[in-house]
Amino acid sequence: MSSSPADSATPATPDGSDAEHLDVLIVGAGISGIGAARYLKAELPGRSFAILEGREASGGTWDLFRYPGVRSDSDLHTLGYAFKPWRDRHAIADAPRILSYLRETATENGLDPHIRYRHRVLGASWSSDEARWTVEVERTDTGSRTTLTCGWLFSAGGYYRYDEGFTPRFEGREEFRGTIVHPQHWPEQLDYAGRRVVVIGSGATAVTLVPAMARTTAHVTMLQRTPTYVVPVPRSDLLANTLKTFLGQERGYALTRRKNIAQQRLVWRFCRKYPQAARRLIRWVNSRQLPPGYPVDLHFNPPYDPWDQRLCAVPDGDLFRAIREGRASVVTDRIARFTEQGLLLESGRELAADVVVTATGLNVQAFGGIRLTVDGREVRLPDTVAYKGMMLSGVPNFAFAIGYTNSSWTLKVGLLCEHFCRLLAHLDAHGYDTCRPQPADPGMPTRPFLDFGAGYVRRAVDSLPRQGDRKPWLTSTDYREDLELLRSGGVVDPELRFSRSTDRTRVTA
Repeated sequence: MSSSPADSATPATPDGSDAEHLDVLIVGAGISGIGAARYLKAELPGRSFAILEGREASGGTWDLFRYPGVRSDSDLHTLGYAFKPWRDRHAIADAPRILSYLRETATENGLDPHIRYRHRVLGASWSSDEARWTVEVERTDTGSRTTLTCGWLFSAGGYYRYDEGFTPRFEGREEFRGTIVHPQHWPEQLDYAGRRVVVIGSGATAVTLVPAMARTTAHVTMLQRTPTYVVPVPRSDLLANTLKTFLGQERGYALTRRKNIAQQRLVWRFCRKYPQAARRLIRWVNSRQLPPGYPVDLHFNPPYDPWDQRLCAVPDGDLFRAIREGRASVVTDRIARFTEQGLLLESGRELAADVVVTATGLNVQAFGGIRLTVDGREVRLPDTVAYKGMMLSGVPNFAFAIGYTNSSWTLKVGLLCEHFCRLLAHLDAHGYDTCRPQPADPGMPTRPFLDFGAGYVRRAVDSLPRQGDRKPWLTSTDYREDLELLRSGGVVDPELRFSRSTDRTRVTA
């Protein structure tokens, strides 16, 4: 069955009996959802599918975030898709360029008619007897609800909550006479030219905002409680542009992608194996980027090892340049309270501000907050274990795409999508309609699925799935290992149970 037009609505029915049925329902039209749909259409062209997107536009993160300077901190030769070369001369790209790339991908692969905007998935219920999900969908423009059914549900929305960011409670906030904004909800008409700005935070968003805003503000201060590792990277990849010039876009992109994958892996392994050497190297690089006598250890020397949290990349060292030129500064201190004129710090210092940006992080929400039930029983995510980093124990025909935290997101998503298509082809070839991961050892030790030190992960760890201590329940963070597991390895596994709904019906009849 072919998908209906992007804004069509199927009338809801209490039992879902008249609902439209699709082979695969993809949730999210961002970088993961567009990639998943392309793999599905290319590898299994006979499968019917739709992409449900709660917002009114595609692109996910790259359309949602509108704060100044928003860009990737991964190079687009690896953040981009393996099947579509990144042609721009900038390897570290801003959001509009990435968004154009994603939408071009969707159009080139005929995916636009499959995307249904303003369709938010509320919940999904699995029936083993029917081997299908019944999915409850809300139209965000009208509030009406519809019902769809599908053989497979594929969550491609990442793990951030897109309707709200994280802001801690600040004493005296209501007394501040200036403007307070969160990057996730940037006011389109905010005028900060010539004004004093304080950006609270030290992560990827903060180090992006500060140099971008410093171009027009009177001054911008990055106020951090704890330093972050910040590393300058070239905005343009000279070798990549040279290869593409002489070898063509396809071959040049492929070679650059292999080079950058190896480079990312080498940097990460070096940092993990030799943390003190990595710390000294990063400090040396920082000191060369900053003015003579600058207190590097106070502002750029974190108390944790490199890659305990993600490194922040700054293209062409723009943050350091803004500091050198006096347009930006860094303050490492804690906030005591807001005042009428700015922020009072625990040291007693007061920072005057006209605009305060709370770049204090995001909230994690697994699978877009979709409520899942299996045969009438609610799925509690902390009770599940991730299988190959793409399915959940005890949950049939449900897949998800979560990328790397230590490398480019899309590298892993691409491998997961390839494996997903191979899995569906295996089901077709053998007449199965259901597969359910199930650990052979119920007592297997587990740990958090996102085993990462970032604050947004720590706040949500008790609401997320787990991972095991062995394959296929151990979620790899190494691209080379995932190549073996997801691309070279087979889809048949003793801990993945295949079945036919007709067999179950015959037994229960």
